Amino acid sequence: MSVWDDVVGQPAVVAELGDAASDPASMTHAWLFTGPPGSGRSNAARAFAAALECPDQGCGQCASCRTILSGTHADVREIVPEGLSISVAEMRSLVQLAARRPATAPWQIVIIADADRLTEGASNALLKAVEEPAPETVFLLCAPSDHPDDVPVTIRSRCRLVHLRSPSAGAVAGVLRDRDGIDPDQAQWAASVSGGHVGRARRLARDPQARSRRESILAVPTQLHRLGDAFFHAESLIRSAETEANDLREQRDETEREELSVAMGGGGTGKGVAGAARAAKAAERDLEKRQKSRATRTQRDALDRALVDLAGFYRDTLIAATGADVALTNPDREHEIRIAAAEWRSESALRRLEAVLACRDALEQNVKPRIAVEAMMTALHRG
Repeated sequence: MSVWDDVVGQPAVVAELGDAASDPASMTHAWLFTGPPGSGRSNAARAFAAALECPDQGCGQCASCRTILSGTHADVREIVPEGLSISVAEMRSLVQLAARRPATAPWQIVIIADADRLTEGASNALLKAVEEPAPETVFLLCAPSDHPDDVPVTIRSRCRLVHLRSPSAGAVAGVLRDRDGIDPDQAQWAASVSGGHVGRARRLARDPQARSRRESILAVPTQLHRLGDAFFHAESLIRSAETEANDLREQRDETEREELSVAMGGGGTGKGVAGAARAAKAAERDLEKRQKSRATRTQRDALDRALVDLAGFYRDTLIAATGADVALTNPDREHEIRIAAAEWRSESALRRLEAVLACRDALEQNVKPRIAVEAMMTALHRG
């Protein structure tokens, strides 16, 4: 086993990071990992952190490698935003911790997954730390791209860029088959329709509900015959996303509330109970706020997965209409795609694709999901 096992289909990146981990002269204090969703940005950053701290540059067997990969190493901290953004308070706290000397390892490492979710204040707090880092501190940032919309130019200019690409369907299928023990045919199908996203391919291969949701959304383009159909499918999509989000959050929220109650001395008696109760109420309000933000993010992520599938259908329709020699995103829906390509003009398919992409942008700009989805479905109906 190696720390690089989860960096799928990225041999050039693995070689570059491996060389940097073994050669101190090529090290720098800030790195920016970019690539499309599912390319393994966070996995690459985590593996690089393990290689930096490991005496053997990422053997995968030592205590340092195991604790880093499991997220429990004392000198490696990882921020994975569960809510809509990474706040300035959270970043300031992290920067203070990052300024300390490492306790047991050569480096104090900070991994920021989804650095594109940094608020303006959080970006400014991070910039100060990146401009004048402690000598033994390394920042590993992950974002979809190095565009200013994702990462401020001031931070980008102080980072060494590592770009990851989407792994091939063959590489993804190999991981599902050889490491996850998934049936070869199922692994090949899931890899072929996942767009190079390992996590999505694994979910489709294992979860019947995920496959059912995909089937439902890919059936929409050929079922929008009347305006009423547009609103019906908009409502179905919203409800499906809400159900998926609720299923994921209910058990976790309840567990967190119970753990907080125990930690704050719930049910205790004696002196100081009143003060403890007030502190517990404040902590509960903070927890509820974080859970609400996480629930919103979870619903939007569920919607976005559906929109990605929908965009893939219209993209495939354009490919079929133009006769381009490019693989389809949804090869298992080729029959429906070619029927749509024959019925729609290319301009109409392009407008529909743009409507889906505009809906994704609207959701990122905090437009109410129902409004954004209904507007999209109406545009899809009009063509």
